[in-house]
Amino acid sequence: MNLTHLDENDKPKMVDVSSKPETVRSATASGLIEMSPDAYEAVVTQRAKKGPVLQTAVIAAIQGAKRTPELIPMCHPLMLSSVKTEIEELPDLPGFRLWVTAKLTGKTGVEMEALTGVSVGLLTIYDMLKAIDKGMVIREIRLESKTGGKSGEFRRD
Repeated sequence: MNLTHLDENDKPKMVDVSSKPETVRSATASGLIEMSPDAYEAVVTQRAKKGPVLQTAVIAAIQGAKRTPELIPMCHPLMLSSVKTEIEELPDLPGFRLWVTAKLTGKTGVEMEALTGVSVGLLTIYDMLKAIDKGMVIREIRLESKTGGKSGEFRRD
């Protein structure tokens, strides 16, 4: 099996994408944060001491997507054309599901940017609420869909 991130001498390398055609690519990822009813209430009533939790999480998710190559080894720096977020309130959990969609026209996919955006957004929610609930659980960070590139489309069932 050929490993794409190792050269013939087993030294780490970034994959060469220079010969790949540019295509429109997008990826959507999501993740959950489960919390106590008190923490959830602080968010929806905007009474968290650190400020507007969901708005801050959106900014963090976008920034996380943009800074992915600084955090994940071998990720190519990408010129993202769009990063969109959506936050779903889940009062019965209680908690929130964060969705991040990253898009570009380029030679490599944006799955890692969407996944990193979700991770950073959810970690920001945790950070802003940890004084209320240190037992929050971040889970189910996953790729929901991707389009473009050689491997084509993927949609989670």
